[in-house]
Amino acid sequence: MKYAILIYDENTANPSPEPPDPAVMGEVMAQYNAYTKEMTDQGVNLGGEALQPNPTATTVRVRDGNTVTTDGPFAETKEGLGGFYIIDVADLDEALAWAAKCPGAWYGTVEVRPVVSFEQYDEASIEHKAVGAA
Repeated sequence: MKYAILIYDENTANPSPEPPDPAVMGEVMAQYNAYTKEMTDQGVNLGGEALQPNPTATTVRVRDGNTVTTDGPFAETKEGLGGFYIIDVADLDEALAWAAKCPGAWYGTVEVRPVVSFEQYDEASIEHKAVGAA
């Protein structure tokens, strides 16, 4: 079963104007590289990415056919989504075990969420409607 490991931390929500200490950044990157390598070596890592901090986000909404963009994230939060992994494991217990190994769990919060599988649906059974369409 596929799960998303969502990594949240305070620095992503409210980044410092100062660049991170290179020694600290090197240590954190070494931890993440080792974690990623372990998941890849075990065959569970399907991919993932680090994300730029919240202030770089743009929120998009379409209302009554009009696209409205807003600088920044949708919600003001203490922690921001800093990155994610998608893993393929046997069950939730295994996903939680991988989440507990994630360096993000040591510095912030890691959320584990099942990925929806649309394989059970065929094109004929999915009704596609545009926003606001009758």
